Amino acid sequence: MEKEHSMKKEHSTEKGQERFAVETLSLTKTYSGKAAVDHLGLKVREGAIYGFIGRNGAGKSTTLKMLCGLAKPTEGDIRLFGKPAGDVYTARRIGCLIESTGLYPQMTARQNLVMKAKCMGLADEKSVDRVLDITGLSDTGNKKTKHFSMGMKQRLGIALALLGNPDLLILDEPINGLDPEGTREVRRLLLSLNEEGKTLIISSHILGELSKISTHYGIIKEGRLVEQIDAESLEQNCKDYFQIEVDDSRHALPVITENLPEVQAEVLDGHHIRLYNLGDSARLNQILVEKGIQVYSSGFHHMDLEEYFLDRMDGMDAGQGSRRTGIGGEKNV
Repeated sequence: MEKEHSMKKEHSTEKGQERFAVETLSLTKTYSGKAAVDHLGLKVREGAIYGFIGRNGAGKSTTLKMLCGLAKPTEGDIRLFGKPAGDVYTARRIGCLIESTGLYPQMTARQNLVMKAKCMGLADEKSVDRVLDITGLSDTGNKKTKHFSMGMKQRLGIALALLGNPDLLILDEPINGLDPEGTREVRRLLLSLNEEGKTLIISSHILGELSKISTHYGIIKEGRLVEQIDAESLEQNCKDYFQIEVDDSRHALPVITENLPEVQAEVLDGHHIRLYNLGDSARLNQILVEKGIQVYSSGFHHMDLEEYFLDRMDGMDAGQGSRRTGIGGEKNV
């Protein structure tokens, strides 16, 4: 229900009226001559929850640091809400949580927040009370943050990012290391912030959780953008498929294509074949057995975000687009 609500909210606006919270043009960051981020072109719509996906070392954190002003691009441009990233007013519209919360362990949640608020020039401590209430930490009292659970620390990190009431939140691995309860608490918090109209960019390797809240996705590999796609298009691309395990894919494939021409077949390896548009699985098994092909296992599946991500990465590793029919290269949405 949470995800469905987010998708309905996103698609309630006509495309012609949509504006971008973040746009990057040929954004590049090099270290010792090696590109950590390579001519990246992100487009994040206002009001979106943008799931930023990539393997470790793909350039996610470096990209987010540049968006937050914590790292200087080697080349390229960043525009935030239509203005250059260096614009002072625009910078105040961004809240960040990158890599770690940076808490003072001997201080309480409120003391940590008051210290940052003062550094930001926020004299009114009502803003501290507000973010404590939003993140569910208003009742922590005199408890020092060194005694906080991981989930509480992550929520306090988000509270720190919320000081100043930013319109854009950039969060690097906000659910990393959390138990199921802590993950659920942070998920609900992020959805409620988006309901208030905030745009969120979230990087995470926990793709199952991202799929529950994201309205858009960006996939990065070795510093390059592989694809940008909205949740609705992703769902359409994640087709149901029928997968079989046989003794020899090379022998089974021509039998399938000859007898079931309407079926799209994808050979995964020497024993596994993935089939799309298959209507009668019993007939398939019968045909294979009659042709002397041993079938070890078979069944219907639905591709989820993790499988889609791995499929895109495998296609890039092979020096081609995706192995799956109908998925091209980079797509801006």
